[in-house]
Amino acid sequence: MKLFPRENYLKKIRGFYNDTGIIKVISGIRRCGKSCLMHTIAEEILKTGIPKENIIFIDLRKHGFKNIRTPEQLEMAIDKLCCVQGTKYLFIDEIQNVNGFESVLEAYRLEEEYSIFITGSNSYLLSGELATILTGRYVEFEVFTLSFEEYLKMKEFYGKEISSDLTMELDNYIIEGGFPKALEYDDINDKYRYVQSVINEIFEKDISKRVKIRNKEAFLKVQTYIINNFGATTSISNLLEELKKTGIVIKRETLVRYIQILVDAKILYECKRFDLKSRRSIIGEQKYYIADLSFYFMNNVDQRINYGPVLENIVYQYARSNNYAVSIGRIGNLECDFIVRSKYNQYAYIQVAMTIMNSKKTEDREYAPLENIKDGYPKYLLTRNDMIQRRNGIKHVNIPAFMKEGKMFE
Repeated sequence: MKLFPRENYLKKIRGFYNDTGIIKVISGIRRCGKSCLMHTIAEEILKTGIPKENIIFIDLRKHGFKNIRTPEQLEMAIDKLCCVQGTKYLFIDEIQNVNGFESVLEAYRLEEEYSIFITGSNSYLLSGELATILTGRYVEFEVFTLSFEEYLKMKEFYGKEISSDLTMELDNYIIEGGFPKALEYDDINDKYRYVQSVINEIFEKDISKRVKIRNKEAFLKVQTYIINNFGATTSISNLLEELKKTGIVIKRETLVRYIQILVDAKILYECKRFDLKSRRSIIGEQKYYIADLSFYFMNNVDQRINYGPVLENIVYQYARSNNYAVSIGRIGNLECDFIVRSKYNQYAYIQVAMTIMNSKKTEDREYAPLENIKDGYPKYLLTRNDMIQRRNGIKHVNIPAFMKEGKMFE
């Protein structure tokens, strides 16, 4: 099968292809494209002249490997396949299926003959022993579902029809979501059946096997409630009250635990508030965004788009996929939708709105948070499909064009 090259991730990993001292960890929600990314990496390595025999794949979900559960079994499988000279390129898919895999990876890393790549679908992969044993010896690359830019390029790659109206394509992307496999289906109901299977798989393989959930019904109701209210300001106390109105009565500590489980399984992403005056995080006033918008639309008969949280979710995921740290900005009584920070401590401020063309009052409201930030970092107002304006040095850009170009915040 011809693989779509996800250049946004490949360019981050290429510098580590031949590094035998660093384990490359590719993480991300199930079915976001981690395995295909590893196969693409292997193809690129082959093209440099590395013999095919030096590239070893162990997919712990497939026949011949699916019964590997112990470090000893994993070591035997690697030794059986790695019987060549020179650097070996070792790819292990869904490594978390092996309890105690950390010591095996460290042993092969110390031989300095293995360039190791592993994938995992949840946050447990980088917790506990792996973080302890391999501190400073691994680098993580988190993969997200398709960005809008990737969605368009992948449609083109597979010969799918693309509208010349980018706003229409943005709406298609919102409704369909960004799981790569879902693009293969033309019928929206088939897409949603596939996404439902992903959710079920996450619960069975990434949640129920790793944590004890006594009340599955309550957990799933909490999951559905938060997905249906993504992008809303969330405090635990308010959430408990809202859940109570829907018939879900649980303890505070149980709700906190459920939310953390959903974050660890990468179904949800937590975005905390940051006070620009005190330069401190604000505890207890976070928002939750979802790993893919199809999680929301597959369970809702009403397909009308609430553009406020939807566009925020797209921008949040886009910034995260470009290695930015993201938080919500508080400036006095005003709120800036996002502060994004690069690894070089470069900042940008972002306000997201469906439109600012409704009224002068709406325009002033959306510009106000950005105008109250006095430092010299770039400020963006992102809208869906407005006439572009110029105001006080703030960059007004429409999201479809902005993201089609794969433009970074600068």
